[in-house]
Amino acid sequence: MTEHGGGAEAVMYWRPGCPFCYALRGGLRAAGVRLHEVNIWSDDDAAARVRAITGGDETVPTVVVGGERMVNPSVGAVVRAVREHAPHLEADRPGGVRGFLSRVLGT
Repeated sequence: MTEHGGGAEAVMYWRPGCPFCYALRGGLRAAGVRLHEVNIWSDDDAAARVRAITGGDETVPTVVVGGERMVNPSVGAVVRAVREHAPHLEADRPGGVRGFLSRVLGT
């Protein structure tokens, strides 16, 4: 996981052709979550990080937000992790993460 000026960064590890990665990316973009996306097929260090998180395989999408590591998470799980660990990554627009959570979780 990396840090930047605003705090923890949300990282999504993915690979080309993965339908689960594309679905998660689309849902998170619709929710207004900003992610740093890393293709594990073009970054050997990233592939090694995913193997360390998943217990030896390269299951994607794997997402890291703050101290939370998630393998093939739902959009809602990532949104909740962003809200808890990296709220600076929430979009500043109506219907962003907070609006998405309100609709999905009834909060």
